[in-house]
Amino acid sequence: MNDKKMLSIRELYRIGRGPSSSHTMGPERASLQMKKKYPDADGYRVMLYGSLAMTGEGHGTDRVIRETLSPLTGEVVFDRKTPTERHPNMMDFTLFKKGKELARERVWSIGGGAIFPDCEGCGEGIYPLSTFHDIARECAANNLRLWQYAEAIEGKELFPYLEKVWGAMKASINRGLSVRGVLPGGLGTERRAQIIYQKKHIDESPQTRENRLVSSYAFAVGEENAAGGVIVTAPTCGSSGVLPAVLRYMQESRGFSDAEILHALAAAGVIGNIIKTNASISGAECGCQAEIGSACSMAAAALAELFGMGFDQMDYAAEVAIEHHLGLTCDPIGGLVQIPCIERNAVAAMRAINALSLANFLADSHKISFDLVVKTMYNTGTDLPLGYRETSSGGLAKYYPFEKN
Repeated sequence: MNDKKMLSIRELYRIGRGPSSSHTMGPERASLQMKKKYPDADGYRVMLYGSLAMTGEGHGTDRVIRETLSPLTGEVVFDRKTPTERHPNMMDFTLFKKGKELARERVWSIGGGAIFPDCEGCGEGIYPLSTFHDIARECAANNLRLWQYAEAIEGKELFPYLEKVWGAMKASINRGLSVRGVLPGGLGTERRAQIIYQKKHIDESPQTRENRLVSSYAFAVGEENAAGGVIVTAPTCGSSGVLPAVLRYMQESRGFSDAEILHALAAAGVIGNIIKTNASISGAECGCQAEIGSACSMAAAALAELFGMGFDQMDYAAEVAIEHHLGLTCDPIGGLVQIPCIERNAVAAMRAINALSLANFLADSHKISFDLVVKTMYNTGTDLPLGYRETSSGGLAKYYPFEKN
């Protein structure tokens, strides 16, 4: 049995503004807490290191920090040379009062909008089990679905929160489908969600229609995130389009109720928490496999819940969804959460549906468990060269000719 305890699903699903949970939401949260902790401060210096320094300008990290710490005056410095410790998203806050140093604290933005240490405190872990194997065995012993296990741990009050999450997810899709134009940041990326949604094929097959609609929903959320709109981390901002896309499509095409969707969100949340606790959901730590791969796995598990699959089938769906993202690099051009990030949400959403189909046929013969592939993902991620872990110094970011105006 794993002795790690998972936090509440509420800590995984965060409603907030994009474009990055680790590079904007995390620093914003840290800045708010520093401001509250040192109310007498009148100035600041914030040093950004590692991935925050390498891609913080593209993500708007410095802008968010300045806006959050206002009316305090100060500077945000990008230190791209000092090595990081503990986690690649490291930052030092120095607070001043009348020119004299008041306090100095080091904070890490560890993915999904979470920070360490959290001055407010996320509380102790509330889930006594943190592997799929142990949770599935517990559920089988008590005749529980995965969402019922989450309810048993977190109480019925979990579902009003998930209702807000689902509302925010649907709203982000609707906003994304209603807007055309070019995304900010200087890359010239056009919004394409509406084009995909409206451009029907003359002889469109059911399969093509599914692909088109799911992709348009994923693009819509990804573009909203890139524009700094309100989205839900699932588990991160950069991967926020995968889960909403598959859930909206399935609700529209299959008639699932909102209650059933909330159950699916709870199941997906447990899967995301297992990954977050035993591996990582941070692109800066483990590459895009930790973000898009995790989101695909969550979406596959959500679909398995919707269709009433057993735990062996859910295990296979979640496993195959993340296994085929192993080694996926995080190389955003210009540090912007646009290329290849937005398109990857659509690809992963369709892959989650494919994982569900495979689980329906092959779950009784699969060899690799979800827990094993989570462990593998973390080891693979830490083995990736730094240039492929959200530093925009390798891959597409290195070879695409882009200079910010």
